[in-house]
Amino acid sequence: MFVHDRPLLLFGIGSIFLMSPLQPTVMKFGGTSVEDSTAFRRVAAIVAARLDLHPVVVVSAMSGMTDTLLNSVSMAAEDHPQKASESLHPLFERHLAVADQLLAPEQVAGFREAVDHARSEIFRLLNSVSHNWNERSALQDAVLAFGEMLSSTLLTEILRAQGVDAIAIDARKCIVTDTEHGAASPLPATVSQTRSVLENALRESRVPVLGGFIGATVEGKTTTLGRGGSDYTAAIIGAALSAREIQIWTDVTGVLTADPRVVADAMTIRRLSYAEAAELAYFGAKVLHPKTIQPAVEGEIPVRICNSRAPEEFGTLVCSETETAAQTVKAIAHKTGITTVQVSSARMLGAYGFLRAIFEVFDRHRTVVDVVTTSEVSVSLSLDDSSGLEAIVSELERLGSVTVETERAMICVVGAGLRGTPGIAARVFNTISDINVMLISQGSSAINLTFVIEERQMGEAVRRLHKTFFEADIRSQVDELQRMTATT
Repeated sequence: MFVHDRPLLLFGIGSIFLMSPLQPTVMKFGGTSVEDSTAFRRVAAIVAARLDLHPVVVVSAMSGMTDTLLNSVSMAAEDHPQKASESLHPLFERHLAVADQLLAPEQVAGFREAVDHARSEIFRLLNSVSHNWNERSALQDAVLAFGEMLSSTLLTEILRAQGVDAIAIDARKCIVTDTEHGAASPLPATVSQTRSVLENALRESRVPVLGGFIGATVEGKTTTLGRGGSDYTAAIIGAALSAREIQIWTDVTGVLTADPRVVADAMTIRRLSYAEAAELAYFGAKVLHPKTIQPAVEGEIPVRICNSRAPEEFGTLVCSETETAAQTVKAIAHKTGITTVQVSSARMLGAYGFLRAIFEVFDRHRTVVDVVTTSEVSVSLSLDDSSGLEAIVSELERLGSVTVETERAMICVVGAGLRGTPGIAARVFNTISDINVMLISQGSSAINLTFVIEERQMGEAVRRLHKTFFEADIRSQVDELQRMTATT
């Protein structure tokens, strides 16, 4: 029997349960961690070396699989289901090539049957897409689910080939969701379902392997949790099982002080608070999915971001307690493709209800607003989804004059104690004094300072800020490395 000793509220949906003494570790592997035979072999070795942690494995689709499946649905919707199905052939062959290299002949035969089943089912679904426009979102979820189902089936067989007692689990038996296809949310039944399905395997020291990103409605219809949702799956499973730790295995060593594609010498951050990680995830850091943090926060479960190509590295630990950086700033995140909207009206002066009217417009069009600043007669907002902008502007023009600016970038400086540390804002804006800033937001959060600039200047701004706040750390790391080299 499981002995329970710690209450847990699961992601705000009112399901309370207590912790298992097994304290499994949830290990999620992203698409680049299972991109080819070398990557799959690496993942199997990582799991096999950590059996004492009672691992529960969550795996994404092979890199490129989800995008190709999405494109196939678009082709089918244009009445080309045969062409859509044929476009998937190279990806099926990629899976089979990995199987041929890493599995025993009898395992290859079994996996080939799974691939053949996926081919026929996907073709059937694509045919339905071309004839049932109203059901497209549900059919698309059903198609996309095969990416994770194939990768989890393949990884299970590879683990078995390495001597690990792994068992493939259909995540749809665990994650019970609402009917919001493409961006489904878990329901309270997820807790009991997950425990019912996974606890027996854990008691028997077996390693459950699940595909991320997918769930099912109460009626059993396949749903997906949104792009990047495998992280969310790991967090949901971790919270349901009261895991000791949720590990996100990717192709970088933890959360970095900046995007390494912009700042070549960005460094790994050893520890972040939940709030810091959530801010970085929302404002552009790609390592964590924004939804991942909430189930971990409510369960007080540490989240560790690890590098599957360097498993010995510590990575970044995200937990309730943080380490205050000497320079206060922990990281600099950014988003591009931002659009700003300014609504100006003299009617706003001294009036109530004006802001509500503006936000009701965005609510009706289901468009998220990132940053908001106001003056006596105008409101400025930033958006990263401008797909409904034309209709939004049409409605906003009833409230005042509207100005839209595109090709903007948002930069977010994150760190615990940011608001209470004198001089941080001055250092930020002195560093980019010759770069025009359109919007500034700080008061809404004690741990971030956010501003919007022209997109073409984003790289320069981020590199300057990184140099300002982290150059001393980089220099000390280089000095330490040189000292170690000299003594060996």
